[in-house]
Amino acid sequence: MAQASADEVMTQRPGPHSQEMVRRDSNVLAPVSGRVYPFVMERGLGCEVWDVDGSRYLDFNAGIAVVSTGHSHPRIVKAIQDQATRFIHMAGTDFYNEAQVKLGEKLTSVMPKGQDWRVFFANSGTESVEAAIKLARYATGRQGIIAFFGAFHGRSYGSLSLTASKPRQRAGYFPLLPGVEHAYYPNPFRAPMGGSPERVVDACLDYIEHTLFETVLPPGDVAAIIIEPIQGEGGYIVPPADWFPRLRALCDKHGILLIADEVQSGVGRTGKMWAIEHFDVLPDIITSAKGLGSGMPIGACIARKELTDNWLPGAHGNTYGGNALACTAAYETLCLVEEELMANAREVGGYMMQCLDQIATRSNNIAQIRGKGLMIGCEFVKDKATNEPDHDGAEQVMVDAFRRGLLLLTCGKSTIRFCPPLVLTKEQVDEGLSIFEETVQAVYNR
Repeated sequence: MAQASADEVMTQRPGPHSQEMVRRDSNVLAPVSGRVYPFVMERGLGCEVWDVDGSRYLDFNAGIAVVSTGHSHPRIVKAIQDQATRFIHMAGTDFYNEAQVKLGEKLTSVMPKGQDWRVFFANSGTESVEAAIKLARYATGRQGIIAFFGAFHGRSYGSLSLTASKPRQRAGYFPLLPGVEHAYYPNPFRAPMGGSPERVVDACLDYIEHTLFETVLPPGDVAAIIIEPIQGEGGYIVPPADWFPRLRALCDKHGILLIADEVQSGVGRTGKMWAIEHFDVLPDIITSAKGLGSGMPIGACIARKELTDNWLPGAHGNTYGGNALACTAAYETLCLVEEELMANAREVGGYMMQCLDQIATRSNNIAQIRGKGLMIGCEFVKDKATNEPDHDGAEQVMVDAFRRGLLLLTCGKSTIRFCPPLVLTKEQVDEGLSIFEETVQAVYNR
């Protein structure tokens, strides 16, 4: 039988069973989630997934950087099954269980060296950020929080107040948390405030110290600065090497805590356990979720022991945080990442960057490839002469890639993000990027 052409494959996706599932979904689920294309998953293994019509796809988004060990990794599946036969839940806020303690021991052992860490378990990234906000205010006695334009920290009221990536995420929810201000993230490719790439760090620090601190937010009232080591929803932006050491110095000067939001960038995704380690800086608090549980809902707020020592019992808590199933999955995830997947992210991520760089040289619409490990952004422009962001083009590449068998997501104004499972192979990179380049050429040659 002759192999189907790319156009024929596109017309087959989504198939009839997928279309029916989308229809049923619309009858019962609120539309607020806002799905990006009609992929209806039936099963997955590693970096491969199949929809309910039996069509195979390569997954280069990992459920938004969540399934770090790949879909249904046998070690994760077995760990969950074994734990489920013993017990599924006993509230960690009121009682003890070995799965929670064991994960706490493992998690603190893989934290950046140089200080003693303690953990509070939550169920998601937004809850981890909420815990970090509360701890920072509680420990310092201050109220002010500084976040960054382009940031995404979650959707609950506290974390939403820090989020500044898309206006529709905030629309209809004001007033938000008082005491929050935003500063500029140092984007070397698109320097904020009309500045130059060479001075982007100076300009962004000056804005904090000589605009915010001298007009609306006295530094003595600031509890914390929260920041993503690599900005995720804002466009997979990697800051200059000197940004974090200088930001750390600014925090130390004014007695401000530094919170690294590693919900998307942590747990080996960038080739190190934590992305902040690329910058040789110790934060006071790290938030984690997404890849921590390989798909099980878990988050963690990990902080300096000096901060948590005075966080009195009952000052914070939840019902499901630290539940046995999620903790067991997270423990096995950290073992896999430490043993092999962090190194694989470095090696295969480097290979993917090289391949994407070559694709960029053949395209007038790919302006920059940036990232670390398997956290890579590809920014689209209308043409390289102007470097004007092409939001519509990036969105069309994402949708058409799905129809060709590759699952991608966008971020920022016009960036395609590559955040595949950390089990990705070079052969899968070749297959996926072949589809990607074919899609880019098709979109821009119409």
